[in-house]
This record gives sequence, structure tokens and C-alpha cells, in this order.
Amino acid sequence: MSATEIDFYELLECERTADDKTIKSSYRKLAMKWHPDKNPGDKEAETRFKMISVAYDCLKDPQKRAAYDRYGHAAFQNGGGAGPGGGDFGDIGDIFESIFGQAFGGGGGRQQARRGADLRYDMEIGLEDAFHGKKTEIEIEVSAACEPCHGSGAEPGTGARRCNMCGGHGKVRAQQGFFVVERTCPTCHGRGEVIEKPCRACGGEGRVDKTQTLEVDIPPGVDSGTRIRLSGKGEAGPFGAPPGDLYIFLHVRRHAVFERESTTLITRVPITFTTAALGGEIEIPGVDGERLSVIIPAGIQSGKQLRKRGAGMPVLQGRGRGDMVIEISVETPTKLSARQKELLRELQETETGEECPGSKGFFERIKAAFSGLAD
Repeated sequence: MSATEIDFYELLECERTADDKTIKSSYRKLAMKWHPDKNPGDKEAETRFKMISVAYDCLKDPQKRAAYDRYGHAAFQNGGGAGPGGGDFGDIGDIFESIFGQAFGGGGGRQQARRGADLRYDMEIGLEDAFHGKKTEIEIEVSAACEPCHGSGAEPGTGARRCNMCGGHGKVRAQQGFFVVERTCPTCHGRGEVIEKPCRACGGEGRVDKTQTLEVDIPPGVDSGTRIRLSGKGEAGPFGAPPGDLYIFLHVRRHAVFERESTTLITRVPITFTTAALGGEIEIPGVDGERLSVIIPAGIQSGKQLRKRGAGMPVLQGRGRGDMVIEISVETPTKLSARQKELLRELQETETGEECPGSKGFFERIKAAFSGLAD
């Protein structure tokens, strides 16, 4: 049974009063259902697909539809007009677009010139730079827009013409039996136009390699892994397309005194065992160069941590600072004078409960005797 032996409206599962939008929607749904690629090896599906294509080719045309509504299939027989037959399957691109997407056309037109590539630059900085922030300059090798042709790729004073191969669409179609295959135009590479006289400076690409000096603003509080984006400072796009971006990845060097955990700074401070026993006050350097006063409580042990609020790293893009954690390390002297040994023996006797020849200022004398051991 052929398409001319079945009512076209029945083939498309539409009423005779259906509007163009309804007919087209029904046709697309049926085309996807019966398409040979959806039903490989099914001859009946292939025949059905061809029949609904013939029916739609007739009903989508106002004049053909009017003739068909009045005379039926006879309108296209015996010279009655340009019939719907002959293997013309009408909007075959619409079917392919619905089933396969833009790869087979429909959404086409010329391709937009692709944007330039993004670039990465790794920068190492010190902890002090991460604390204060800094402005610095870097040099990078990058593809930049060609100055003589302003990125167009055409010799100054000349331009581009429409591609004859694709007619300016950027894509070409080829009929392969029952299928229509669409691909990027091999002549203009999807641009839709061809440069008649390429720029001698860039060879027609619209960009050249050059060294650029860029200023980088590093904000306070950055850490290893922080990424700074310089918009439009990446690789230039071909043929005048927009450039990509430059991403600067920061790496903070290890510090001789401080370790870092987010906004917290950690440092280990040695103290004498007399300071540990009697307590006192010490000064330590901050990462900002200022001296910080730290109160040591009497009887502190090695490994004890003291916290100095607001003495850590700045909060990136925020307010305030983190804390500093001071880990205490009590040092035991290795070289003692005779007087120091004598006093330690007196201390040992008090610890064992034996008689002590000392006085009320015994611990003060110990501290004085050991004052030569610097914190």
C-alpha cells in the first residue's frame, strides 16, 4: 500500500481541521517513531516513514493542501499538478534535528569564532606577602591579537568575502542515499567567510605570540590554592574572537617560624624550666613584624598551647584576623655551674621531704642563678 492509497490526515493522525502547527507536531512525533535509525532492519518502519513524509510534504504547503482537500489524490494525478510523490521527503532536516540534535542541521548557521583559551600561571609568595598583600608584575608568553589587522586576520585595507562552498552558512550538506549528512565547511572552517588576502604579520590567524607584562594585585589573607582571575588576559581568540582569561594560582612558601592552618598561625616557643615553674612574661615576633607579649602561667608544661586572639592571618575578602597559637617547649639546661647545681640539689631535697637549708627567697635565688639561660 502506498501513501497515495491512504488518507494523508489519517497517516499523520490529524483531523482535517488541524492547523499547520498541529500537523507539523504530529509529523515530527511520527517521524521519530518510525525513523529507520530507530528501527534498524525494519522494512515496514522504513515504508511507514516514507509515507508520512510524503503526506506531510503535501499538507505543509497551503496550495497543495487546498488542492488535496478539494480533489483528494486525484489532484496530483494525470498532470493535475506537482504531486507530493517522487521521493521528495520535505523537511528532512527537521526530522534529523529532532532525533539527533543540531549535528544534522536545523539550528545551524555559521559557527561563532571560538573564544581564546584560558591560561594558568603559578606564583610562589612568602607568608609575609600573604599577610600584607602586595602588588607585583609578571611576564607571560601569550597569543595576543595581531595589531596590524586588529585580530581580523585580513591584510590591512582588505576584508573577507562570503564562502562560496557553503554560501556563508558555515556548514555543507551531502546526500548519502536516504540520509542527509551535515558537516562543517572544509573551506571556511565554519566561519562562513573566507579571507582573500591574509595578514602577513599573523598569517591570517588574527593573533601572534608575544610577551606581556601584567600587574597582579594580591589581597591580604590569601593561601596556597587561592586563585586570582584576570579577565581577558588569556589567549586571544582566532579571527578577532574574544580572549580567554588568565588564572593565577598562588603557593605560599613554608615559613621558618610559623605554620598555618587557614587563618590560624602556630608557632613553638622554647622557655627555660624556671620560667615554666615560676611563670612570667615573654615577647615573641608576630608575622607583621610587631612584638607580641605572652603571659606564661606558673607550672606550665611542654606541649601546652596558649592562644593569642587576633594575632593570626587576615580573613580573605573579609574583616578581622585569626588567632595565633603558641605551643610551649620547656628546655632543660645541659651545662650547669656549681652554684646552679647546688640550688637544684636544695630543690631536690624539698621535693623528697628532706631538710632544706634555704630561706623564703629560695625560688628567687634559683631564678637568679639560671637567668643566664636565655628564653
